[in-house]
Amino acid sequence: MTSSQYRPRLSGLYVILDPTVRPDRPLLDVMTAAAAEGTGIFQYRNKTASMKDAFAEALPLRNRARELGVLFLINDRCDLALALDADGVHLGQNDLPILTARLILGPGKCIGLSTHNDGQVVAAEGVKPDYIGFGPIFKPGSKMDHDPVVGINGLRTIRALTTLPVFAIGGIQTGQVAPVMEAGANGIAMIAAVLAAPDIRLAVKELIGEITRLKAPRTTSLMKNAD
Repeated sequence: MTSSQYRPRLSGLYVILDPTVRPDRPLLDVMTAAAAEGTGIFQYRNKTASMKDAFAEALPLRNRARELGVLFLINDRCDLALALDADGVHLGQNDLPILTARLILGPGKCIGLSTHNDGQVVAAEGVKPDYIGFGPIFKPGSKMDHDPVVGINGLRTIRALTTLPVFAIGGIQTGQVAPVMEAGANGIAMIAAVLAAPDIRLAVKELIGEITRLKAPRTTSLMKNAD
């Protein structure tokens, strides 16, 4: 069972809150600034923190997300998402299976899945996460051990393979939003382009303006593409 009530909100700008990108910049300030300009989805990601430290860091973010009315997801860790009563979790290919995560979190939570190639996208279509992330589209600036770059053509190819909302991710800058959206993305997930921006509100305003102008339909009909 999928938490389909989230589907209408799964588009636009998706900001990943990673404290390692700008340790001097409080994540709470980033969330507040980005939400003020229209960001509706945030993910907390800290690959190195202990459960105790991650909980302490993420709890104020979860509380602020509720005040702001935005989705707040946890990267990888269903236990942390459950402890925080977050809106859901974003899973990688080596994390818990989607169906197991739904058993743990319940049917009302949002679950996303990272995908990096055609086969993973087809497999995702079978287990029905609420959305998929696909990439890296370009070389990421915040991750060294990334999967092979898929490029715009890779994104265009997988768009025809799934009806799920697709968030493009990986090294995308403001000037690259147009080709990404035109290739069929429902939205764009960004880390450094927002967290490291000199002016977060200005950066987000420009990004959302461009995404909104170019936003693709939320789903692509497999039958239509098969004709």
